[in-house]
Amino acid sequence: MTDFLGVSRSATGRRWVGLSSDADRQAQAIAQQTGLPATLSRTLARLGVLPENATAYLSPALRDLMPDPSIFRDMDSAAARIMLAISKRERIAIFADYDVDGGSSAALLIDYLRQMGLTATLYVPDRIDEGYGPNEPAMADLASRHNLIICVDCGTLSHDAIAAAKGCEVIVLDHHMGGETLPPALAVVNPNRQDEDNDFGNLCAAGVVFLTLVAVNRLLRAEGQNTPDLMALLDLVALATVADVAPLTGLNRALVRQGLVIMGRRNRVGLAALSDAARLTTAPNSYHLGFALGPRINAGGRIGRADLGARLLSTDDPHEAEAIADQLSQLNDDRREIEAQVRLQAMEQAEARGFDAPLVWAAQEGWHPGVVGIVAARLKEATNRPTVVIGFENGEGKGSGRSVTGIDLGSAIATCTREGLLLKGGGHKMAAGLTVSAENLEPAMERLAELLDKQGASSIGPKDLMLDGSVMPSAITTELVEQLEQAGPFGAGAPAPRFALPAQRIAFAKRAGENHLRLTAQDSGGARIDAICFGAFDSAIGPMLEDNRGKLFHLAGRLEIDEWGGRKKAKLRLEDAAPAE
Repeated sequence: MTDFLGVSRSATGRRWVGLSSDADRQAQAIAQQTGLPATLSRTLARLGVLPENATAYLSPALRDLMPDPSIFRDMDSAAARIMLAISKRERIAIFADYDVDGGSSAALLIDYLRQMGLTATLYVPDRIDEGYGPNEPAMADLASRHNLIICVDCGTLSHDAIAAAKGCEVIVLDHHMGGETLPPALAVVNPNRQDEDNDFGNLCAAGVVFLTLVAVNRLLRAEGQNTPDLMALLDLVALATVADVAPLTGLNRALVRQGLVIMGRRNRVGLAALSDAARLTTAPNSYHLGFALGPRINAGGRIGRADLGARLLSTDDPHEAEAIADQLSQLNDDRREIEAQVRLQAMEQAEARGFDAPLVWAAQEGWHPGVVGIVAARLKEATNRPTVVIGFENGEGKGSGRSVTGIDLGSAIATCTREGLLLKGGGHKMAAGLTVSAENLEPAMERLAELLDKQGASSIGPKDLMLDGSVMPSAITTELVEQLEQAGPFGAGAPAPRFALPAQRIAFAKRAGENHLRLTAQDSGGARIDAICFGAFDSAIGPMLEDNRGKLFHLAGRLEIDEWGGRKKAKLRLEDAAPAE
């Protein structure tokens, strides 16, 4: 595959790659058979859409992609038990993880049960004091006061904690990788149980909860009862799916697409308040969910009160929603400062070990456990390698890992846990968590690197920048951007379209804030487009374009619509650049 525009190494160290010859032919076929614009056809071809499926892909029907919930093991038992609890007005507790997926999953159940006349108890463990997942004291206490405990986004590996819930039945609704045995729960609904054989392992926990509620609704309707409108809950499913970096393909894509429509109506006071706190002035898209709303919700679990996110998403009180949204925004600002310090130290440490190893890792006493996952993600982006970052306190380290496509980090960490090198560990292919003792740190990382090396992690080269083609400023209009958005939503598993703007002169460039860059690009015909490059001065992009000296540059990034004062115009979110001369 040849370098696109001859760029073999850009300002961010990447090779630019265009569509393969097969995808290019596919794009032409899509355009000819459907009449769709060439630019949109290229994006569809890159996403693997066939010409005969193109029209349906642009308008996915949720009903055509939804499975029968009963295909999941234990689903019928879980749905019947929840229906019984509703019918008997039982006391229900929800034990949720502290991230966006856990908070959204809890809010789904709380909202649903409230509409059925029940008030559920919410319990979210403290990340630092209690750690991830159910623990024995909390489960025993909840069991003493409730008839049913529903664990969401956690619980699949919590054998002892669930056994501690004596006298109370437990249901687990989860998506994390299961072990060889299941905990002693009434039902464990999890597409990633080892004995599952369906094709829905990419669902996040909120997706599993939604399907469970579909099953409960079906049972209640069979009894002649009125049931909640589940479509109105899809805003929560969309938020969780994007924030948990689940692939936006198939059912997930349809759930997020419909959920964004629901979210745009601003009927959920918590999300409306958070959108206002984040100063979102346009209809929500997947980028907003992943980079504006998600981090704010996660900030509560990372460095504040663990239950803030779930409370925000489940409240029906506008005043409470506004107060929590403001609190989460402040916590997110604090999180950024803590993260920046840890990221700098972790990068230096990992660089000293070498970025070409099968595992890039860093560990240090005092690093806040609430930010190690974000820092691991930043290291992964910088190195294109599986990463683990661990913060130690009193001889015990709590860490988080992120992986790259094709490397199953979750299974490798599970192996290290079974072998006794880790105190705890689990997750899925792309993300996982672990707990390790100080004396086992080096042996555990060596073994983890060995396992990842066997999967081919050492042979992964620098990450390529995939481009759908080139476009000139004169052709970039709001209509073009809106056409491209029809192929969305974009995210994990369905990257957003990125285009190159060849041979542009920088007509204007100015630093914005500490490390961002605003600029205006101009082509040879005089057509211009405004652009923003976030984090430009964290790479060579900022210095190169700021001190451009009239040279020509190839620019690459995403096309977006900027709304200001009631007016719309197209702009470029610049992600990379390379000299054109």
